[in-house]
Amino acid sequence: MPKIFRVLAVFAIAQVMAVCAWAQDNYLIKPGDILRIEVLEDASLNRQSLVLPDGRISVPLAGTVLVGGRSIDDVRADITRRLASNFSVQPTVFVSLTELGQAVPSGLPLTSLAVPVYFLGEVNNPGMIEVEPGTTLLQAIAQVGGFSRFAALKRIQLRRTDKEGNQSVYRFNYKDVLNGESSIGGTTLATGDVIVVPPRKLFE
Repeated sequence: MPKIFRVLAVFAIAQVMAVCAWAQDNYLIKPGDILRIEVLEDASLNRQSLVLPDGRISVPLAGTVLVGGRSIDDVRADITRRLASNFSVQPTVFVSLTELGQAVPSGLPLTSLAVPVYFLGEVNNPGMIEVEPGTTLLQAIAQVGGFSRFAALKRIQLRRTDKEGNQSVYRFNYKDVLNGESSIGGTTLATGDVIVVPPRKLFE
């Protein structure tokens, strides 16, 4: 390939990358999007997070972060600020958009028997999964690979919204479920259920 064409090709690629970066910097995050969080100083904090319907994600050591309606750079600065007290120097945080959420028009009938449920926080595979009708909470936890090492097992939540839009929150200790002291693990999941597994606090 002649040198002039190589130069033009490199220039074109650089222009495309610059446009993509500009678009991502100016994009406002929406529920259903998937963000990639990376912390240079601690790779164990790296993860992909699904933006829940309330516009929030959960980040270890930073807690629950409102990201809906905000730019990538704004979210990066916020997470950096929240993590700063856990490091001797300001951490280097990267936030990127890895997948756009798909808007689902309201009022449409379900065309599949699959039940969509959402896992947020400290599970090994957070995000939306589709489970078979009749799947229990414990079975769904197994489907996402269980909990991460940061999980606050005493403060898990099952959030359920009824047809009128009223949300009920059921809090439970996972160890009580395993010991048979709580029956919530046998709860059959319903469409739109959200299971929130928060990160452990510093001395928890």
